[in-house]
Amino acid sequence: MSSALFEMTVPVLPGDIDEQDHVNNTVYVRWVQDVATGHWRAVASPEAQSTIGWVVLRHEIDYKAPANLGDEIVLSTWVGKATRLTFERFTEIRRKSGGQLLSKARTLWCPVNAQTSRPTRVPADLRAQFSI
Repeated sequence: MSSALFEMTVPVLPGDIDEQDHVNNTVYVRWVQDVATGHWRAVASPEAQSTIGWVVLRHEIDYKAPANLGDEIVLSTWVGKATRLTFERFTEIRRKSGGQLLSKARTLWCPVNAQTSRPTRVPADLRAQFSI
């Protein structure tokens, strides 16, 4: 089971393009982080945002098709399994025009105390906001 879908749309910018004339793989990683951050900021309370930070433990990304300059990209994310110390997050990256799947990602995130940067447990009520 997973939480509600969160989406945002981003343009492909000239700086995103690599020597093969398509979006560089590192941009996809940035997009995965950007949509996760957007989801966190849209759902978590200001108090939670000031006390909990996030670090990535693992990224798994499958590239399906290239994105090109001028494309608008839809970033969709949702949380899978959430424990007290890890959150599994899924992301799909699609071309807005036509909805073609460009990339899929699974990322494992660890919550950290914003002041100490040490792993911290996420309260059950906050976990429930992101996953079921």
